[in-house]
Amino acid sequence: MATDTIGKRIGILGGGQLGKMLCQAGSRLGLMLSVMDKDHTFPAYSVCPNFTMGDITSYEDVMAFGSNADILTIEIEKVNIEALEALEREGKEVYPRPSSLRIITDKGKQKIFYEGAGFPTSDFVLYKSKDEIINDVEQGTLKMPFVQKLRTEGYDGRGVHVVKTDDDMVALLEGASVVEDLIDVDKEFAVIVARSVSGEMAAYPVVEMQFHPMANLVEFLFSPSTIPSAKQIEASQLAIQLAEKLEMVGLLAVEMFLDKSGKIWINEVAPRPHNSGHHTIEACAISQYEMHLRALLDWPLGSTEQLRYAVMVNLLGAEGHNGAAEYQGLREIMAMSEVYLHIYGKKETKPFRKMGHVTITGSSLEEAIAKAHQVQNTLKVISS
Repeated sequence: MATDTIGKRIGILGGGQLGKMLCQAGSRLGLMLSVMDKDHTFPAYSVCPNFTMGDITSYEDVMAFGSNADILTIEIEKVNIEALEALEREGKEVYPRPSSLRIITDKGKQKIFYEGAGFPTSDFVLYKSKDEIINDVEQGTLKMPFVQKLRTEGYDGRGVHVVKTDDDMVALLEGASVVEDLIDVDKEFAVIVARSVSGEMAAYPVVEMQFHPMANLVEFLFSPSTIPSAKQIEASQLAIQLAEKLEMVGLLAVEMFLDKSGKIWINEVAPRPHNSGHHTIEACAISQYEMHLRALLDWPLGSTEQLRYAVMVNLLGAEGHNGAAEYQGLREIMAMSEVYLHIYGKKETKPFRKMGHVTITGSSLEEAIAKAHQVQNTLKVISS
């Protein structure tokens, strides 16, 4: 009879909301989880008794934290990869593997990888600075429209700039960048794939996303997607193939576009639980957080079946509000049925900061969407 692995110590680098929800899932399974992040203001501190204060970008801090873990994982990509490589050489299990992180944390390397492996990705050019981009535009070798993405550091909509006119050139981002063709997007969607240590794989149903026009953050997503079923199958197969090619262990969230001609393009990936999978807590047989832990421990992945229609609304800090967070409309939302509130516990709000999310389920997608709009119009995060 196989022995269990409940006694393995799992260390999570990053104490944000994803780390918090990983700890909540792990607690239910009796797992030994620890978290490291800078201080006790991070959301995971409130649910993790084994919280270490440290800098996840520091070689020394990551090495010290990792020495007390059997398995290391991440909830954000901005970590010290050199330390993870050293820990892996020492025999620690590190997932995602540092070699995969080297690719994923650099959008230029991501694009080169997709192109070399034959995955559908928009045409691109790599630039060292915004001056090089300006020069190519002036010389006529780079034509608008295009999208500029910083190769590193960008997340939650930061580090992305769309250039359609000369006026947009003024706001070019400084730094090494990927410049890619602007796709004529019909729909944006994502697939989350789990891959275990032994190679078992499972994909969640495709989710469709709508973005906030100013913040470039996912404001609203619903599942199942409304894209044609043949395209959903194609998208799931692409995500599975990409996870295999990257030799992922854990979760891989693959963001994609469907253009106006019906072609699928891979946009970006995240090697961890993802905003596009929050709804799985209430809507699926197994949440993305439990699935990630199962994959790390090489447990059976189980079912990704969606049990009910679902919509997820990101709870963002209101424009013009900076300071101690207050939640307007909270009582009204809590009185609604099949509305599941997740407040991350961040004390300070600022415009467009992710402060929580709300999952809405229903007997039909139309019902869930209608309730989601009511939630959006009622619940606001303001400052006191």
